[in-house]
Amino acid sequence: MKPLVICTTLLVEKSPQALPLGAACIASAIKQSQLTRELCEVKLTAFSMEDKVCTADSIYRILIEEKPAIVCFSVFVWNRLLLEEVSEKLRAEGIITIAGGPEITAHPEVFTSFDYTVSGEGEIKVPELVAKLISGAEDKTKPAKDGNPLSCILTTSQIDLASLSSPYLDGTIDPSEYGGALWELARGCPFKCSYCYESKGSKTVRLFPMERIRAELELFAAKKIPQVFVLDPTYNANKERALQILKLMAQKTPDTFYYFEARAEFITPELARAFTKIPCAVQIGLQSANPDVLALVHRPFNKKQFTKNIAILNREGVIFGFDLIYGLPGETLRGFKEGIDFAISLYPNNLELFCLSVLPGTDLFDRAGDLHLTFEPQPPYHIIHTDLFSKEDISRAASLSAACDLFYNQGRAVPWFNTICHAAKIRPSQFFAQFADHLNASNSGAAGNGPLPNLTNLQHPQIEKLQLDFIKKLFDRAGLQRLFSAAKDLISLNGALARTQESGRQETLRLSYNAEYLFSEYAGDLKFFCQNVKPQPCKIQTFMNGHLADFRVIK
Repeated sequence: MKPLVICTTLLVEKSPQALPLGAACIASAIKQSQLTRELCEVKLTAFSMEDKVCTADSIYRILIEEKPAIVCFSVFVWNRLLLEEVSEKLRAEGIITIAGGPEITAHPEVFTSFDYTVSGEGEIKVPELVAKLISGAEDKTKPAKDGNPLSCILTTSQIDLASLSSPYLDGTIDPSEYGGALWELARGCPFKCSYCYESKGSKTVRLFPMERIRAELELFAAKKIPQVFVLDPTYNANKERALQILKLMAQKTPDTFYYFEARAEFITPELARAFTKIPCAVQIGLQSANPDVLALVHRPFNKKQFTKNIAILNREGVIFGFDLIYGLPGETLRGFKEGIDFAISLYPNNLELFCLSVLPGTDLFDRAGDLHLTFEPQPPYHIIHTDLFSKEDISRAASLSAACDLFYNQGRAVPWFNTICHAAKIRPSQFFAQFADHLNASNSGAAGNGPLPNLTNLQHPQIEKLQLDFIKKLFDRAGLQRLFSAAKDLISLNGALARTQESGRQETLRLSYNAEYLFSEYAGDLKFFCQNVKPQPCKIQTFMNGHLADFRVIK
């Protein structure tokens, strides 16, 4: 019986965005390598934090029952501590453990809980090591310090991507089991943002061959994969290749929804139009709206050009979102709020607000002292405070983040949010701060009336009720009661269309104003709308019109 090698990881959740691609790549490489294909059996086993029992002991028991000779771990910020504990338990039973991944590549010397650590891409080095261990060519006796065995560090060089096998094409992982796929198109990044693991990289981008990309697309088509997250941090850096792949996607997988990461600097009208030919969303890293702050983390930013290029996306109808980071060096809470206001003014479909992580092995980590950064010593290495961003400010920013995610992102508020802010004469950052206060007050006030629903698991109709309750109070305080009926219609109509777009189910809705008028340009100014449009009660029904939700008026 051949010895068993298990490739494993711990996922945040089981989803298309969190499938075990790294572990699958190593498993595929071991299966396909001439050195190991006849020497051992290989198995991919993934765990999820969503599992009812997700502890080091339960993972250890499941793995040990398989009687593996070697276990290869894919280590990330979110799973490092638990997987280190699992490795210690396995090593105590004589099982050899190997670990790799971005968390280890950044600083492999601190990971002494594994027998071997691999810094860099592991598709070549890991099969070589496995072959040596199984054949007896590798000395399994480890050097020790203070009686504890040390990890052996293997450093790898960049791999020719054309030489790698695809874990999708060879059946190592089935994207159907996860409802979608993580899809590697390239490795590396042309930029060196200080907070990223690529900050010390070579600024080179290596591309997977088009033959592999075409074959994987055909597999996604055959399996009817509903969504794909594209792993290329700057998808549009190479415009011609980006256009070529978009054309292939439209031809082979016209019904698959794609998620891209892109840079605003490289947006062109041609590229924007190409994005509209497939179902997709484009996420853009804004990070801060302050050029001086971004200069401190080596991220170039031209605000005028950024605004101009985002206007192209809006004009062509591309779905896009922004990322912002709070706690960056040189940033203040006021500056972060200005970033929120700038971002919302450009009508993103979502706005993700993240706490800065000072990742070991990055340029930012090395300069943390000079930049006055105080951060957690353990994963996820979140910033605690800076010289300009106090601990209390971090807490306020986290509250803004939660409020923005619930109200704007989950609440699907993009079609009408700026209209509400304009009517109330309030900046988006002020709006989110007041909404956060409103939720906190509701929590405090509900203490004697039973627990509130879990705000992380609300359905959209429940979120819409929260939105309307808050906006009514906001308008009441501002003396804008006369505008609320139109605002409610605008929010309810867009909400019903959004839910129909997602589920395909029809909804019936009673409105105080003619639905057609609510979709006119006049509705962008609620005060003008209510002065010039008389209430006209109507009943509408939403339905799917091709790929888009629409409505009809019911007499």
